[in-house]
Order: sequence, then C-alpha cells, then structure tokens
Amino acid sequence: MAKKKLHVKKGDNVVVIAGKDKGKRGKVLQALPDDLRVVVEGVSLIKKHTRPTQKMPQGGIVEREAAIHVSNVMPYCSKCGEGVRISKKELADGNKVRSCHQCGEVFDK
Repeated sequence: MAKKKLHVKKGDNVVVIAGKDKGKRGKVLQALPDDLRVVVEGVSLIKKHTRPTQKMPQGGIVEREAAIHVSNVMPYCSKCGEGVRISKKELADGNKVRSCHQCGEVFDK
C-alpha cells in the first residue's frame, strides 16, 4: 500500500481548527500517514492507565496526547499569526519547499 501524503510534518507548528481543542497551537510530535493522523503537543489529552513497570514502579494514571485527524490541523504561520494553507514554491537551486499561501514565508528550511 502506498504511503499517503500529509500537508504537515513532524516538528511543524500547527493550529487546531476543529474539535474540542479548537484554537490551540502546538508542535507536531508524530505524523502517522497510514492513518491520516498526527499527534500534537498539548492537544487531545487522554488519561492512560498504566501497569507498574521497572521504570514506573507505582503504575497509575498518565496523561498523554492522543492522535487527531490531519484534516483538523493547519500549519501556523508566525508572520500571518494564524493557520494558513500551503503552497509549493520552487527555489532557484531547483528544490521545492512549502510556503505560506498568503505571505510567502517558507516553512521548510
């Protein structure tokens, strides 16, 4: 099965545009292209019950981020100050980069 292409990558700053965490911003911690989902820092927090392990002898309830659908996030442009759509731009050296559709700020370094 071919990998699906996401409009955000690991390390991107994104803003949530739908769901219970609408309006929150965070960094993409993990991208799951096969499931079309991303894990965003501080968004969609769940409580996970864990067994005692050597690392955590007490066990207990741990709060962690759950994956959300990629359609519910937009890349955050620091220049525009909001979530924006992405356009592809070709540089002089032939490399293609992702950039803000409104102001042209480049997301890829």
